Amino acid sequence: MTYQVTNDLLTGNMTIDSEHRQLFQAINALLDACARGRGRDQLVQTMSFLESYIAQHFSHEEQLQAQTRYPDAARHKQLHEAYKRVVNEICQELKRTGPTVALVGKVNANVGGWLVTHIKCEDVKVAAHIKNSK
Repeated sequence: MTYQVTNDLLTGNMTIDSEHRQLFQAINALLDACARGRGRDQLVQTMSFLESYIAQHFSHEEQLQAQTRYPDAARHKQLHEAYKRVVNEICQELKRTGPTVALVGKVNANVGGWLVTHIKCEDVKVAAHIKNSK
C-alpha cells in the first residue's frame, strides 16, 4: 500500500501540502523498497530523512499557527512533540537492532498512519484557520 495525497489530505495551504507530499514520498519510497525486497536497505535513509524533515515541517506549521494566533496551537504542538518522540524511538531502535522487517512495519503503522490521521483531523483545522485569518 502506498500513500496517495488525495483531496481529503489537502489542507489548501501550499507550504503545508508541499511538505506533506515530501513526507509521503519518503514513506512511499520505503514501502516500494519493501515490495522489491530492499526495505531494510532503505530504512536507515528514510528514518534519517523523516527525523530531520519532520522537525522542519512542524516548525513551519507552528510558525504559521503563531502568526495567525491559532487558538489550539498549544495542543497541536503537543501532538507534534509526541510524534517526534515516536520517530526518535524508532530511530533509536534502528540503531540498536539494525533494520528489521518488524521495524519497517512499525514505520508504516506509526509514522505513515499517524500522518494521515493527523492531517485529516488536525491540519485541516489549522489550514482553515489560516485561510480565514487572511
